[in-house]
Amino acid sequence: MSETEFDRKMLEALVCPVTQTTLSYDAGAKELVSKAAKMAFPVRNGIPIMLVDEARRLDL
Repeated sequence: MSETEFDRKMLEALVCPVTQTTLSYDAGAKELVSKAAKMAFPVRNGIPIMLVDEARRLDL
């Protein structure tokens, strides 16, 4: 696995830190998306950054 790839198996263990709901992975944007919280959390060097301060607000 390259350093920029995301381990998709990890997605099964992660939940949104705001709503505790499941996340989806947007490979193009390299983000974990919480539709419930309307936030996207970045994945940097294969590591999900699950901090609200680092998340991008979504217009869903």
